[in-house]
Amino acid sequence: MIHVAAAAISDVQGRVLVSKRPEHVHQGGLWEFPGGKLEQDESIEEALVRELREELGIQLLHSEPLIRIRHAYGDRSVLLDFFRVTRYSGKVKGLEGQPLRWLYPTEMEPETFPEADRPVITALQLPERYLITGDDVSQPSQFLQRLDTALEQGIGIVQLRAHRLEDDAYRELLLASLSHCHSMGAKLLINRPQGVVDWLGEADGIHFTARQLMSCTRRPLNEGLLGASCHSLHELQQVERLGLDYALLSPVRPTASHPRVPCLGWERFAEWVDRVNFPVYALGGMQPGMQPQAKSYGAQGIAGISTFWNVNP
Repeated sequence: MIHVAAAAISDVQGRVLVSKRPEHVHQGGLWEFPGGKLEQDESIEEALVRELREELGIQLLHSEPLIRIRHAYGDRSVLLDFFRVTRYSGKVKGLEGQPLRWLYPTEMEPETFPEADRPVITALQLPERYLITGDDVSQPSQFLQRLDTALEQGIGIVQLRAHRLEDDAYRELLLASLSHCHSMGAKLLINRPQGVVDWLGEADGIHFTARQLMSCTRRPLNEGLLGASCHSLHELQQVERLGLDYALLSPVRPTASHPRVPCLGWERFAEWVDRVNFPVYALGGMQPGMQPQAKSYGAQGIAGISTFWNVNP
């Protein structure tokens, strides 16, 4: 197992630095994120600092965990610890003669990166805060006010959860919510346990319940953002088998809505997330400001209903 520390280095515009691998090495000619192998008795953080200094001539000032990936190629296995680097000193230079580019995550073409790096692209395209809408769907104007308040707090994904609505009413609320989300740069996802209606052209993706997830034998759609609710390692592994983009794993902590449901706790959350290779949000008992703690346990970020929805508009 080759252990690698790698960095997604962001600039003020939100672009991320990538470099091209030499043609003669493993996965040569592909774009990758800066970093390299840990030396003997070297910590991940020490390796990251050293690699950025040796490859790019910069001094790391601040980083946070992004995602951990295990991947087996035909001739080797790798363990990749990726960090999001937001502050550094010095000017970026390709000190090893490697070509460099700054790309927005949405510009990154997965097929031009090593297979092990591709989940990183998904993680970079996903936000830290994920909103599941509340129950006040009978008053659309109040609903949309709450939605606007949440979006102003930096929500990047909204799951429209309104199980009590019939299809026509749900679609009407979907279209109204979509314009609010897109005006703030957020994605809107469909959640319909009753069955997914063909509305993907009117939303950015679909979120599946655990029951829907386990009934699938392949990725349901090739377009849009697809995720699922999970409550076990088995369900997380199903997300990976199907090639979905993300999962919500719950309940991490005790919740008021399900007080008798056993919670996972952070240690088990981290253990399960460490065994899959895609972004996972922590759900259940989350509070605003818990993103750093969640990330330290391997989460993409935090998700919730009351966490973000029950803020007075």
